[in-house]
Amino acid sequence: MQSASRLTCICIKWGTLYPTEHVNRLYRAVLRNTNREVDFYCMTELADGLDDGITALPLEEQPYEARMTATQKTVKKQGALRKIAMFNPALFSKDVGPVLALDLDILITGDLDKLSDFAPGQVTMRGPFAPESEPRTYGEGSFIKFEPKHHDFLYTTMAEAPEESVVMCKGSEQTYTSTLAHQNGMFTPYPSEWIVSFKYHCRPKRPMNLFVPPKLPENAHIVCFHGRPNVDEAMNGFKSDPFHTTRPAKWIADNWR
Repeated sequence: MQSASRLTCICIKWGTLYPTEHVNRLYRAVLRNTNREVDFYCMTELADGLDDGITALPLEEQPYEARMTATQKTVKKQGALRKIAMFNPALFSKDVGPVLALDLDILITGDLDKLSDFAPGQVTMRGPFAPESEPRTYGEGSFIKFEPKHHDFLYTTMAEAPEESVVMCKGSEQTYTSTLAHQNGMFTPYPSEWIVSFKYHCRPKRPMNLFVPPKLPENAHIVCFHGRPNVDEAMNGFKSDPFHTTRPAKWIADNWR
C-alpha cells in the first residue's frame, strides 16, 4: 500500500489556452499545502519549461480518442473529455493510493492532505455549482480524487464503448466521471465549503461586486475559476458587464505564485 507520507497529483495540459507557468504555479501551490512528499505528474504535448520535480507524461492519442471525438460532435456539450486519459491506471505504480486530478484553472488555498484522505475507496468531487445545469451531473470536475486500483472503470468504460459513453454524458467529462462513479456505488461528494466557485462564493453579488473586493471563504481548500475571470484577471481586477466586473482580489497573489 502507498505510504501516507506521499501525495500524488496529476494535471493535463494541451493546446495554448494555459501557459506552462500555470502548471508550475499549481505544482508550487501543492508543495505549500501538504506535509507529504509529492509525486506530481503533468500529461502534456510540450514539457519545456516545467519546474524540476514535475514528471512530464507524454500526451498521446488514446486508442478510443478518434471515436470519442467524432461522437462528441453530435451531442450537446463540447466538454474536456480528453481529461479521461488521466484515469488510465497504467500511468501509476500498482501501490499508488489516492490521486488528485487537478484542473489548471483552480487556486489551492488549503490543506490537500485532508482532501486526499477523505472518503477512502470513493471517487470524490464537489457537488455541482449549478445543479439545474445541463447536462446534469453529480460532481464538479475541476478537482477529483480517485484511486486507480479501485476506479479503473473511469478509463476502461470509455475505452471499451466510446460512442455509448459520450452519449450517456452528453459530452461532459464531469458528468461522465461522476455518473459512472455513482452507478458503481463509489461516489461521495466533498463538503461543499471545501471547494468553492470564485464567481458564486467569493465575488460579492451585484451591485456590491462593483465596490467590494472578493473574499476567500474561511473553509475553502480549492477555488475554481470556471469561465471568466480567470485567476490572474481576478487577482488584478476584471472589468466587464455589471454582473461580472470584479474588484482586485489581493489574497489570490498569496496562493498563486
